[in-house]
Amino acid sequence: MQIARLERELAELFAGTAPRAGIEWRVGARGGPRVLGFADLERTRDALATRLVEARAEIGRRAEREEAKRALVERMIADPAGHRWVRVRGEEVGERGCKHWHSRPRWGLLGMIAGWWRVKLSSGCPLASGACRPRVPLPS
Repeated sequence: MQIARLERELAELFAGTAPRAGIEWRVGARGGPRVLGFADLERTRDALATRLVEARAEIGRRAEREEAKRALVERMIADPAGHRWVRVRGEEVGERGCKHWHSRPRWGLLGMIAGWWRVKLSSGCPLASGACRPRVPLPS
């Protein structure tokens, strides 16, 4: 019962925080199906409990970093000139995709001289939509 509960908690943690990468979620059986003795059951239970604690700690650390980056994006939007050339990727705030926020001058060099800064949100991956034509013509 304890092993099943730990496996369920690990699965719920995975489902609630997907798409997190770098955390071990698999629950593998060593040696295939068999009846385990008390010592093996205790080792399995302890290993699952350790993995669950480590996964929760890692998710907590990531959540703190992501919240700090979200706060940075809010400060950038409120004061673009105070955050010149700062770039925050969407992955850093816990979002998928390749968008980013970038504080840069409006109208290039003229905006830099005049102090006209803005935060621009990228539209995502430039080649994801297939809008770019290939440089080399494809054979017909």
